[in-house]
Amino acid sequence: MPRTIVITGGTNGIGKALARHHTERGDQVVAVGSSEEGERRLREAAPQARFIRSDLSSLRQTRDLAERLNAEHPVIDALVLAAFRFNSARVETEEGFEHTFALYVLNRWLMAEGLRDSLENAPTPVIINLCGAGQGGRIHWDDLQLKNSYRAITATMQGAKASELLGAAYASGRTKYVLYNPVFVATGLHESFKQPLRGLVRVTSAVFAQPVAKALPPITALIDQPPSEPLTTWKKGKPIDLAVDRNEARRLTEAIRALAP
Repeated sequence: MPRTIVITGGTNGIGKALARHHTERGDQVVAVGSSEEGERRLREAAPQARFIRSDLSSLRQTRDLAERLNAEHPVIDALVLAAFRFNSARVETEEGFEHTFALYVLNRWLMAEGLRDSLENAPTPVIINLCGAGQGGRIHWDDLQLKNSYRAITATMQGAKASELLGAAYASGRTKYVLYNPVFVATGLHESFKQPLRGLVRVTSAVFAQPVAKALPPITALIDQPPSEPLTTWKKGKPIDLAVDRNEARRLTEAIRALAP
């Protein structure tokens, strides 16, 4: 039976590849992106997929998106959280949030919570959070927005740690939550940099990065047959043990609710 799969960041990299794979399988795919160029890429790769434009770093647009998806798709089988952007310099959204935190943390929390009911209506619902789980990041509790000491890698690692905590906080009900770290995949990361660093990252990616086609099968397998445990963590196709502090997870969700009431 065809399933409904929602993919944020579904117009590039792994997200786009998942959209192509699942539309070819006959599933109904809703791919969310923020630009006309992204829509064009999606149309070329997966013409049967449905595109919705939304700025996922915006809390208002994310809430509107979740409301729309719930109304149009009361049953959602899988939610893939793949939207990410590497910001070499600190960028602030119109709502006043550091962009990486807004996109990598707030958006993923709002999407998972906002679509909870539609996911619970599915036979075997699953959330796939594509993130840097297991890489040793930490939460900067005294400066979540990194106003005082922004570095791109710091923001990225904090987002990865946040995904671990949000997964632990979410894990209840019938929906399985999967933290999936694909490690280094050729997804166009170099485009976020300026020259000459862009050229260096492009060459490094060409030599060392895993092709998207090779990274895809373990992820699609987890969508097709979600694990039985409420929360699992995977790294490059293999399950890993990850100890998550539940108190820290509660602390983060409380902080997010204060920031995004």
